[in-house]
Amino acid sequence: MSDGEDVLGQLALGFLAISLIAVGGGIAVVPEMNRLAVDVHGWMTNERFAQLFALAQAAPGPNVLVVGLIGWHVAGLTGMLVATLAMTGPAGLLAYGFSRMRTRLSGAAWLRVTEKGLVPIAVGLIFSSGIILAQAAAVHWTALVVTIGSTLFVWRTEFSPLWVLVAGALLGAVFL
Repeated sequence: MSDGEDVLGQLALGFLAISLIAVGGGIAVVPEMNRLAVDVHGWMTNERFAQLFALAQAAPGPNVLVVGLIGWHVAGLTGMLVATLAMTGPAGLLAYGFSRMRTRLSGAAWLRVTEKGLVPIAVGLIFSSGIILAQAAAVHWTALVVTIGSTLFVWRTEFSPLWVLVAGALLGAVFL
């Protein structure tokens, strides 16, 4: 197998595995994506991962766009397609199967308990995503201040989170 095929295989296997634990959506498994791309394979730095994540969040569409950007960074267009299909295919099939099962089993007590039990897991996974991204931003004290300020702004005000994106773009333009 050539190096290119090996990287594509690593992308496929890595994101296939991640897709099956994405309880709470793609955002919930950002720490595992980070571990795969930065720690396990060394495809990028924490800072580059945070940049790709920010770019994916700024673009309209689902949170899983970051997977395509990681794949693109690693292996171009083919990497983007492989990573995206590996992440969305198994999860989509699992969701379809679960929705059919849920329809048949609606009203079952064990199903309600299971669904309620998955909520704290999803919240915990999403919280850990925030921690991973904040650690990548903590390289410079200004980035840390902006991260904390943005988090507080979105959490404590009724303003649209788009204002954070506008402020970030302005800060990036001034300081880059």
